Amino acid sequence: MAVDLAQKAQNFMNRGRQALESGRFELAMELLMEAVRAAPDVLEARKLLRTAQIANFKSKGKPGLGAKIGYMLARQKIMGLVKKGKGAEAMEEAEKLLCQNPLDPDNIEAAVKAAEAAGKTDHAAVTVEAAYECGRKDPALLERVANYYQMAKDWARARDAYLKLAQIKPGDQRIQQLLKNTEAQATMNAGWEQTAGKKGGFQALIANKEQAKRLDQANKAVVTGDDADALIAEKLAQIEKEPKNMNFRRALARLYIQNKRYAEAIECLQAAIEVAGAMDPELDRMLSQTYVQYYTQRIEELRAAGEEEEAQKTEQERDQFVLDDLAARVERYPNDLHLRYELGTQYFKWGYYDEALENLQLAQKSPKDRLWALYYLAMCFLKKEQTDMAVMQLETARDAIPTMDDLKKKVVYQLGLCAEKAGDLEKAYQYYKDVYAADVGFEDLSQRMLAVSQALKAKQS
Repeated sequence: MAVDLAQKAQNFMNRGRQALESGRFELAMELLMEAVRAAPDVLEARKLLRTAQIANFKSKGKPGLGAKIGYMLARQKIMGLVKKGKGAEAMEEAEKLLCQNPLDPDNIEAAVKAAEAAGKTDHAAVTVEAAYECGRKDPALLERVANYYQMAKDWARARDAYLKLAQIKPGDQRIQQLLKNTEAQATMNAGWEQTAGKKGGFQALIANKEQAKRLDQANKAVVTGDDADALIAEKLAQIEKEPKNMNFRRALARLYIQNKRYAEAIECLQAAIEVAGAMDPELDRMLSQTYVQYYTQRIEELRAAGEEEEAQKTEQERDQFVLDDLAARVERYPNDLHLRYELGTQYFKWGYYDEALENLQLAQKSPKDRLWALYYLAMCFLKKEQTDMAVMQLETARDAIPTMDDLKKKVVYQLGLCAEKAGDLEKAYQYYKDVYAADVGFEDLSQRMLAVSQALKAKQS
């Protein structure tokens, strides 16, 4: 029976994933809800469902008052089930609510409490983290992510979340202490896993009196100077003993990067990829970013030395590397939609509009990148003088963005330019006015509004 349920869940997941990738978000939600019902403990199914819920919600307009009242009633039902100790039923109702709006903070809170009531703190973390990753870069939400990973005793992920928080709030001593604590737990946990079952394993783990000092060094958000040298030496020794341990190699690369020793970081990451023997997108991305940092450092050094011509040449080499590297990584990971988006924007930058269109059209399937992909699709069509196609993309993006943020300002401004070019001055003026109401200093908006206003007056007289 359990085997049948597992197979049933896998079938629903496969079909749900296909629907999600093809942009049929509502169908994806239905299929993935069935997968979650068949296998409620499988995190992957819930993660896919969350992705589908967010993609579907972002593809639609802003919810009205009636929808918000519906959310409130659904939350009341969920909390009633939680109080009765019916965690599993509460989670089922929470998923239905998140299918309507997975980004509403109160809906997220209700889903989290339902997961907690069911004893599934790792599932609670999935809900909070999904909302955070999709664009709600709220430090309070990120701290919830870290807290739930702590509750689930996933120390490595808790540490990573606190590291992000420490970068957002570098002066917050409380966050720094939490980072140190989770780093210590992650290190101890990794050490215990390696020594478990060995005679005297635990004693060996804690015997070294220098351990506390090394942990204190390691827990700093940025490690430099003598502390960095000591930790680098330690990581090199660990790698020599355990050459296939990717965590040691990643930690060493991070230390090199923090200390701007990019050439050594590149060498370290290349060795890690070779030892891994299989494709590792995280290592690939880390290596690519380090190459860019290496080029940038070299450009700054050349400019400081007054070698402007050589600096410009190196700048061109860096830009060419970024394009070639992205193209190579897309070839290795063709289903990585964020890579498709990055490559599409690079092709646009270089003027390869057909290639940009191909990748940006695929990138639309990524909930995270969909709106920016629509904007760049429109810009490509404008460059190809296909204004009607451009306007379609811009209007879709405009309708999907609830507030006049930086992207919506760009989108509405471009709609104004298109209307002005088409001779529809009234519509152009209205578009410009919408942006002007939010940002009076946006690009050349003031001059354009004045010119269009004068043209309208001349037309009427």
